[in-house]
Order: sequence, then structure tokens, then C-alpha cells
Amino acid sequence: MNPLATFADPTAALVVLGGVAAATLVRFPLGQIGRGLAALATLPRAAPRMDETVDQIAALGRIARKHGVMALDKSVIADPDVALAVRMIVDGDPPEAVRDAVIRARDARAERQLAAAEIWSSMAEAAPAFGLIGTIIGLVRMFTAMQDPAAIGPGMAVALLATLYGALFGNLIAQPIAGRLRRLARDEAFERERLEAPLHALARRERPRVAAA
Repeated sequence: MNPLATFADPTAALVVLGGVAAATLVRFPLGQIGRGLAALATLPRAAPRMDETVDQIAALGRIARKHGVMALDKSVIADPDVALAVRMIVDGDPPEAVRDAVIRARDARAERQLAAAEIWSSMAEAAPAFGLIGTIIGLVRMFTAMQDPAAIGPGMAVALLATLYGALFGNLIAQPIAGRLRRLARDEAFERERLEAPLHALARRERPRVAAA
């Protein structure tokens, strides 16, 4: 007999996982839950470094000095924040507006990432509570079947394993995922702060040319 089978109980798992899922559906909209689940794909990755992006901004400045600001419109830019700033610069928006747009884009991205982390943090909070609910259900089943010794064991198994499942899911799965997502969000936001100054400087340099044109 597989020793791990001793720790398998569908009823306890259903109470804990089903309860966590139901509580999450009540608390958050489906779209946010979907983003929280999709964020699992980012867990193995490190926060992006902006070194190459900063170098690209410097290259864009050289292109603008040599060929004019309109040449930037033909550049292939992968980073969405830089692409937004370049569009605004080409359109002649003020440097302050460009800087504010970059800051808003960075903050909005961080908020979306932290919202995904909040999903998992909520699951971590709910899991032990539903483990306790499963324990109560198992004890009720056990006490209502005291006249049947064969039913006592399964009731006790539900009671104990529900507590175990809730503790494991909350502390070993959901909470570490939430912590990892929060750390990735903070690290990326810190890296993206490096884009603000060079994009603002590029906008300041190119603004007089647009105004004179």
C-alpha cells in the first residue's frame, strides 16, 4: 500500500479547495482571478532588467539628433512604456506629460501585478479557515456515527486531513506564490524607474524642434 494514500481524502480536499475557490469567486471578479492564475507563468522568471531598454532610449536620441524626431516613429520598440513615450514625443506632447505618462504606465502595471498577488494572498488566508470547517464537518460525521465503529475512522480522517490540507495549501502554496508575485512587482517597478529620466530628457531635447516646426 502506498503510504501517501493515507493522507488522501477527497472529502477533505473538496471542503478546503472548493471552499477556497468559492470564497475567491465571491471576493474577486472573474477577470482579476484569471489574471491571478495567469501570473503563475511569471513565477520562474526574474524581474526584467532595463539595461537594454535604457540603451535603446539613448540610441533613439541619436536617431532623433541625426534624422529628426519624426524618424522615431519608424523605430521598432518592444517595451510598451517606451513606445508610449516615443509616440507622445513624436506628437509634440510636453516633456512633463511624457514623464507623467511613463509614471502612470509603471504604476498601473505594478497595480495589476499586486492585484494578482492579492488573489493568492486571499487564498492563503481562506485555506486554514476552510480547513477548520472541514475539521468540524469530520467531527460531526464522527460523533453522529458513534454507534458504527466503521464510520468513526473516515470521520476522523476528514477532520484531521482538512486541517492539514488547509495549512499546507495556505502556507506552502498560496502564500509563497503571493510573496513571489509581490517581490517581482516591486523589482520590476524599481527597474522601470530607470526609464523615467532618459525619456524625460529625450522629450525635453526634442520639444523645441517640434515647436519650431
